[in-house]
This record gives sequence, C-alpha cells and structure tokens, in this order.
Amino acid sequence: MRNIPLNEALVEARQTYAASRPRTQAVHEAACAHLPGGNTRSVLYHGPFPMRVERGEGPYLFDVDGHRLVNLLGEYTAGVFGHSHPVIRRALEEAIADGLNLGAHTVAEAELAALVTARFPTMEQLRFTNSGTEANLMAVSTARHVTGRSKVMVINGGYHGGLLYFGGGGIPINAPFPFVLAPYNDAATACRLVEEHADDLACVLVEPMMGSGGCIPAAPGFLASLREATTSAGALLILDEVMTSRFGRHGGGALAGVTADLMTLGKWVGGGMSFGAFGGRADIMAIYDPTAEGAIPHAGTFNNNVLSMRAGIAALAEAFTPDVAEALHARGEALRGRMNAVFEQHHVGMSLTGIGSLMTIHATASPVNSPADLATADDGAKELVFLDLLERGYYVARRGFIALSVALGEAELDGFVDAVEDVVRHRRAVLPSRLAAAA
Repeated sequence: MRNIPLNEALVEARQTYAASRPRTQAVHEAACAHLPGGNTRSVLYHGPFPMRVERGEGPYLFDVDGHRLVNLLGEYTAGVFGHSHPVIRRALEEAIADGLNLGAHTVAEAELAALVTARFPTMEQLRFTNSGTEANLMAVSTARHVTGRSKVMVINGGYHGGLLYFGGGGIPINAPFPFVLAPYNDAATACRLVEEHADDLACVLVEPMMGSGGCIPAAPGFLASLREATTSAGALLILDEVMTSRFGRHGGGALAGVTADLMTLGKWVGGGMSFGAFGGRADIMAIYDPTAEGAIPHAGTFNNNVLSMRAGIAALAEAFTPDVAEALHARGEALRGRMNAVFEQHHVGMSLTGIGSLMTIHATASPVNSPADLATADDGAKELVFLDLLERGYYVARRGFIALSVALGEAELDGFVDAVEDVVRHRRAVLPSRLAAAA
C-alpha cells in the first residue's frame, strides 16, 4: 500500500528544493542539450534536478545559488582530505611547477609505490592505473591469465566500477566475462559455488564491506571462508579496497585478518586525483616485468601522471597517515552510533550500517546483511531525509551514503546529528515506524 502522507511530504520537499535553486535548474536545463539527462556521472543524479556546486572549501560546498553545505559525502570516499587540503594543494602546485605530461619514468612513481606497499602489505608489487574501475578490470584480467581460467565470481548487488556493476544481478554493458553471482555474507552458498565452478573459476572479486551496495560489512568469517575456498580451488582471491583501504591502519582486509592474492586501490590513495592501483603477490605481478620473457604489456599514458603521483605521496606520507586513519575510523564509529540512537529514540524505522568513516542510511530498522535485505526498504523515506538535510545545510548522497573527511570538525558532526534529529522530529509521522516493523 502506498504511503500517501509520505508522497505528499515528498512533493512538498521537492517543491521547496526547486524554489530555492533557480540558477541550479537553469544550469541543468542547459546541460541537457549536451549531456544525456544533463549528466555524465549517474551516481550524482537526483530529482527534481541535481544540485550544482561551484566551489568547495575545507568541509564545505557552495552551490550555484549561494547555499553553503557541510559536505558529508566526501566525493564517495575520494575526498577524505576535504576540499584543497593544504598538504595536497602544495604537492599539486609543486608538480605543476615542475612540468606536466613528462612522458618518462619519474622518481615520484617509485616513491609512491614504496609508500603503498608499506601501507598495504598484501601488495608485494603493484601497477598504477587511472581509476578504481580500471584497477579492478586489470586485476580480474590478470587472474584469468595466470590461472588459465575464465569465470569470475562476484557478489550479487556489488559494484566494482562502471563495467563491473551487479545491482539487480548486472547490467548489459558489463565487461564480457562469464560471471558467477554469489550472495554476500552467505559463506556456505558462496563456498559451494566456488567448489562447483572450481575447474574454470579464475577468481573471486569481493569487498571487505560492500560500499555502493549499502555499506554492508562482511560478517565475521565470511572473507576467511572465501580465502580458504579459493585456495582449495586454485582460484585467486581479489579484495576490492578502492573504498575500504581507508579503514584503520592497513585497510579492510587487514581488519578482517585476511590476505588476498590481489587487491585494488583508488580514490584517496592518489590524493583524490584520478588514480587506481592493482597488485599483490610478487609472483603474479611478475608477468608485467618488461625484462621478463613473455611479459604482458600494460601501458597507459596517465598511469604515472605527475599530479596523481605527487598527490599520492603527500596523502600517504602526510595528510592521511595510519594514525590519522585510525582517528577518523574511530570518529566514524562514534557518529554511526549516535545516529542510530536518534532513530531508535524516536522509534523511526531507519538505521545506519557501515564500518568506520563510511556508512549508509537505510529506511529499515531490520538487520542488513546483504542487498537482498533492502528489497522492502522505503526509498521514498530516504529521498525525503536527503532533501530535508539539504535544506538544513548538510549534503549526503541521495542513496544515504556518507563518507567522512578529515576536514570535518566536531562542530560539523554535532550539527549533523542535530539536523538529523530535527528532520526525524519534523517528519516522524510519515517516516517508517520502528514499532510497526516490530509488530
């Protein structure tokens, strides 16, 4: 049955949003003439027309209509530094001063590689790419080559880039690999599938926490079970840590006590620039050694571009050290607890899942262990909370995703919790009820 009061509240919230953003609407309408739907990055789109920003400063965004917003989206984890962190900015300015597009090996790429392997011991050796999507495609292709097998096991509802998207089971433009879909956090079923496809299974590609799938943490033992199953089957385990590499001192796999054969990076590791990396066991990565007989070529004009290399060095060595990562991780754990307490106190059927500084608001109070558990969640309630938070000056993803940055102070986080509580108080009558769900 449709929630009529919620629908009416949504109409009101959309009208309020549009009325206060005339320039945003005009920019969007002009963009539609040249971009399909006025958009070139699907995840950012929301109705009635998407927000348009013109600049960022510290933890704040400023849209084209003059609104200042506390940015809690953190560029979908790439923006862990906030906007124009002084250390990152200095590194970029120095790189520009030394010249762009050098077309040669540099000292910077060797220095960044050393920092990455020290930070993530799974990566005995690595190769740089231009994005997390590219890193995952390279890791999967590497696994298929070294094993001589074709199949790739992924998680139903998972996301590993624009050509490796498995929401709803997958999209028509996915990379043309033969995929095996497994459920998240169902170790028995996933391991059974590994065994059933062992003869032609090259790898299992999995996140320590499903990021785009809803910030759903791996259950205790799930990753360890996959590690054991892939080893027995002669397949490779690939951990996609494009998002989860920010967890603690050494990333999500290390938190779970699991060492993969290969892992992938992106986002913040390049200082927020266009960046990706894949790597792992030295014997696997040796196929890319140009001095070896039969070496596999891996080119890419911008693999070692000076902006990403220099920004990445600044990120790992200064701006987001292991100690800084640990501190942000703890702040995220505390924030998620405070937010869940607000929903529980007001008997609202909403909750947050996540690990550390990454979390997602869900329109359900029931346990969320896989994307399937969100099938009956009320998406309209999430949109309402999103729009109401914008009106109060706080920006999260339309889908409820939150990625904290080091630029956020306690004042911004306290204000965010207060804003959420204000939304809940104002909209409690139309939001899902925790009491009704328990009845």
